[in-house]
Order: sequence, then structure tokens, then C-alpha cells
Amino acid sequence: MAETVVTRFAPSPTGYLHIGGARTALFNWLWARHTGGRMLLRIEDTDRERSTDAAIDAILDGLRWLGLEGEGEPIFQFARAGRHAEVARELLEKGLAYRCWASPAELDEMRETAMKEGRPPRYDGRWRNRDAAEAPAGVEPVIRLKMPQEGETVVDDLVQGKVTFRNDVLDDFILLRSDGTPTYMLAVVVDDHDMGVTHVVRGDDHLTNAARQSQIYRAMGWAVPAFAHIPLIHGADGAKLSKRHGALGVDAYRALGYLPEALKNYLARLGWSHGDDEIFSMAQAIEWFEVGDINKGAARFDFVKLEALNGHYMRSMPEDELWAAFLAFLPHTDEGKALAAKLDEELTAQMRAALPGLRERAKTLVELLDGAKFIHAARPLPMEEKAAALLDEAGRTVLAGLRPRFAELAEWSVASTEAVVRAHAEEAGLKLGKAAQPLRAAMTGRTTSPGIFDVLAVLGREEVLGRIDDVLGA
Repeated sequence: MAETVVTRFAPSPTGYLHIGGARTALFNWLWARHTGGRMLLRIEDTDRERSTDAAIDAILDGLRWLGLEGEGEPIFQFARAGRHAEVARELLEKGLAYRCWASPAELDEMRETAMKEGRPPRYDGRWRNRDAAEAPAGVEPVIRLKMPQEGETVVDDLVQGKVTFRNDVLDDFILLRSDGTPTYMLAVVVDDHDMGVTHVVRGDDHLTNAARQSQIYRAMGWAVPAFAHIPLIHGADGAKLSKRHGALGVDAYRALGYLPEALKNYLARLGWSHGDDEIFSMAQAIEWFEVGDINKGAARFDFVKLEALNGHYMRSMPEDELWAAFLAFLPHTDEGKALAAKLDEELTAQMRAALPGLRERAKTLVELLDGAKFIHAARPLPMEEKAAALLDEAGRTVLAGLRPRFAELAEWSVASTEAVVRAHAEEAGLKLGKAAQPLRAAMTGRTTSPGIFDVLAVLGREEVLGRIDDVLGA
């Protein structure tokens, strides 16, 4: 019987959940779902100075928003320090690790010598076979792993293929520091083993770590998990991803108005593909996903593509779902909070009525919020420069002609207001646009908006007449 696949996502809570981390979580989640396995979550909080509760909350919140929580409660690495130390001592007893009393000054000297000789800096193994009786008094030792000194360590990576490391360049690294705390290298291996992790899917900046970590597994007689090291994300210009490219926290993408389903769809396509499919559901991604299909080369993050994809999701999702997503988004921006505070029954009804027109013009929820400003803006409306230019003498003449017709309308609707504007334009010898443009400016303060007759229907007769009066100075 085949073993159950267990993956893990293991962020360090020294900052927000960044976009590269979100993609790593997604790939782990997809592989676990595809194989009928499980994804676990581990918070690697051993850096006590930089790990914060706020960062832990941000990471968990970001994963919840994306729908990528792991199974069960998250495991906190620092709480397992005693177990990590126990494994280091076991390796010591087996003769597969040793105590090292090299001083910081000696280690500095080794580094300087290696650099002068053009070699990579590494520990020279001076305490590997030395008698503990020679240890300096009053100095606490570290515990180092006895790495093989000849031959090669091979990592059969599911993404990168067979990667070979010469053992003579992999030094005897530290397992336990002199204060008794475990290193990252040891803690990761012990936790992955104890959690039953079968597949380690992570960034390819950890590829060298895999060579070192696999030696801990072998020294303990444990099965080495399958490794899949995924390429990092670059900016659209090919340079390493930075904040200007989009290396933001997941919380920032939420505040920028992206939908979680659209963001997951986009991230799945960053380094993985299924034929030419660009838009797909997570159910499809789960069905299609194979770790071995992840590209070896770096993926390029492109905001333009993300925006276009997000716009597609906004236009195609059920209206009730879009409205729910919009309401959930509002607390994440100041403008959104201000709108949420005003959302009574009447304003909600107006917003819902405007939603079909608003979403056709918006690629993000931020743009949707911005497009809806005309509904709840304080009067008199602030005017964009181009809109104000449309409200010259000719524009105000159009509004003055339309006002009594609007006031007398028996029924207020998209069709009836359109009929009024068309009739007035024809009688005044104007093209429809020449009548509609100043009307749009007066209603929205802008030159672009949803269809002007939709705008009139959403605002209602009383508000439309009031906005015309604001412009005419009545």
C-alpha cells in the first residue's frame, strides 16, 4: 500500500506572509490534495529575537484568507527544542556527532584563510577526532555532525532532477549551539521526521540544505523525504523579486483588492502549467497538479496579468459572491472602512443595483470601491478637471433643459431616463454624447462611469435633481 503523502508549509514569523511563501504553501496544498494526502503547518519560531506574535497572526490570517490552512493545529518549532537536543545527544552517543570547542576567533581565522586561498569558508574539522581532555576550561562546546568526508551526497529532486554535492565541501555543521539551543538545520529534520512529512516542497534556495539535512536523516536511520525545490519568483524584468515588483505581503494584496481565488489561480501559473490553460478553478488545479511539472527556471511576476485575471474573476463570479467579497474587503482600507460605516439599507440597495455596471469597469475591488464613489459622495461632488470642463455654459444649458423633464417623469427607470435624454438631445440638435457627457459629469464628478442611465436609475430622481441643482446653483 502506497504511503500517504504529507507535505508541510513552514514559515518563519519574522515578517508577513510574502507572495513567494504563499505560492510555496499553495504548491504544498495542491500536491497534498492531488494525492489524497495532508498538508501540515509549522511555525519556525526559533529566532526568538525576530519572531513576533503579530507576524504569526499575519501568516495565519493570510493562509485563512487564501483557504490554505494546514490540517490540524500548527506546530511551533521553539516548543520542541528539548526534542531537537535529544536527537543531537543521540547522534553524539552513536559517535556520529562530536563536541567542538573552537573559539569565535579560531572560526574567524578559518574563514579569513579560506577566503585568501580562494576556498569557500568552512569549518576545518579540528575537533572531529580530538580528545575532549584537551578542551579549554570554562568553554561550553557546540555539537557538530560528522559529515562523510569523501564521495558525494546526491539529492534526487522532483523538480531540479539529480543534484550532486561533493562531500569534501560540506563541512561538519553545528547541530546544537553552545547554549544548548538547536540550529535550524537540526530542528527542521527532527520536526519533518516526527510530523511524518513525506515530501518537502520549498524554495530552491534550500537546495544545499537538502544535502546537509539528508545526512542527519541517514545518521538517525530515518527515511529521507522526497525533496522538491521550486524556483524563486522574479520580477517582470527578470531581476530578483523586490517590493517594486510585487514582493508584498499577502495582506497587501488583499488591501489592493485582489480576490483570493484569482490570486491562487495566478500563483499556480507562476512556475507550473497545465497545457495552455490560464484560467482554472482550484478543483481543476488539484486534479491536474504534479510536482514534477513545476518548471526549473524562475517564474516572472507580472502585475498586469494578475490584474487582468482578477478582473475576469470579478466579472464572471456570481453577484452575491462578489458582493460578499467586497464587504469582506472593506475593512482593509481607510476608504473601505468609511463606506462600511455608512452602509445602511438604502445605500446597500443602491450599491447592489450599481454592481453589474461597476464590475464591468473594475479589475480590482479597490477600483470597484473607487467606481462606486459617486453613489455615496458628499455633495456638492468633487469634480475632476476634465469633468468640470464639461460643465461649461453649454453643459449647464443641457442640464437646465433636462431638469424639468426628469422632474415630470411618471416612472423613474433606465429606459424612461434614456428616453428623456434622447428626446432632449434630438430637439436641441445635439448628438446623444453631447447631452450625456455633462450629465455624467454632474452625477459622478468624472468623465467615466458605468452607463449613465444605470447611474441615474441607481441614484434615484431626488438625488439626480439635487446634483443638477448643485451645478446650476439653484
